[in-house]
Amino acid sequence: MRHDGRTIALAAGTVRIEGNALAGLVVTAAELVAGARVRRPKRNLEVQIDEGRVRVELELTARYGLVLPELGLAVQRRVAEALERSSGLTVVAVDVSVAELEQDQGR
Repeated sequence: MRHDGRTIALAAGTVRIEGNALAGLVVTAAELVAGARVRRPKRNLEVQIDEGRVRVELELTARYGLVLPELGLAVQRRVAEALERSSGLTVVAVDVSVAELEQDQGR
């Protein structure tokens, strides 16, 4: 697990976004996609920042019956958009692995 933070220099001073806050943003964005849940975010989520560029790696649990490539693409887009809008970072990659399937609880 790696959660890098980010310091932004502004005219009035600096703002620090801690790595755990960015990780929380990633988890929230990913789980807004229907049928996706970040699997053990404390162990299976990495946020790496280098010179204003961010790379994310995360593992998902997906609801059984979904088209997995479509789910992964939706999570990638949602996470990248959230990071760019909230932190000003340039997203280099959002690598998604589907590690587990779960049955729909409504059945």
